[in-house]
Amino acid sequence: MKHIAIFPGSFDPFTIGHESIVTRALPLFDKIIICIGYNSEKEQFFPIEKRIQWIKEAFGNNPKIEVESFCGLTVEYCQSKNAKFILRGLRTAADFEYERAIAQINKKMVHELESIFLLTTSEHTPITSTIVRDIIRHGGDALQFLPKVKDPEAYQIK
Repeated sequence: MKHIAIFPGSFDPFTIGHESIVTRALPLFDKIIICIGYNSEKEQFFPIEKRIQWIKEAFGNNPKIEVESFCGLTVEYCQSKNAKFILRGLRTAADFEYERAIAQINKKMVHELESIFLLTTSEHTPITSTIVRDIIRHGGDALQFLPKVKDPEAYQIK
């Protein structure tokens, strides 16, 4: 049986903190599917297609990583991919409380589903997509917080 993990999020944008979580989790799983959830209640900053492209670029042609988008419940997406694990990163105690509640509900909905939490490294703890979006929105240089891509200017607002 393959150990497949889903790493769900809006990833708007995908930061070096996210990249670090995936990279550090790779030895634990046969496959990690980074799935960008569509949330109709959240306004998108970057189009999903761009986010998918940037994440794929960040990991090159690593055969253990897939990148997709989805709409709906994460537990249903996991079942559709035969994934038994949800991968999440924790930066703070507040993240833990929030993620724990979601993990417990997910476990009640799909008993065989396990949530795996990795702590962010200390240098990535303050990095959030919200902060990075604000830097970009106000014309700042956020490249140090984002994975390397072929066209770094694509991260900037025109």
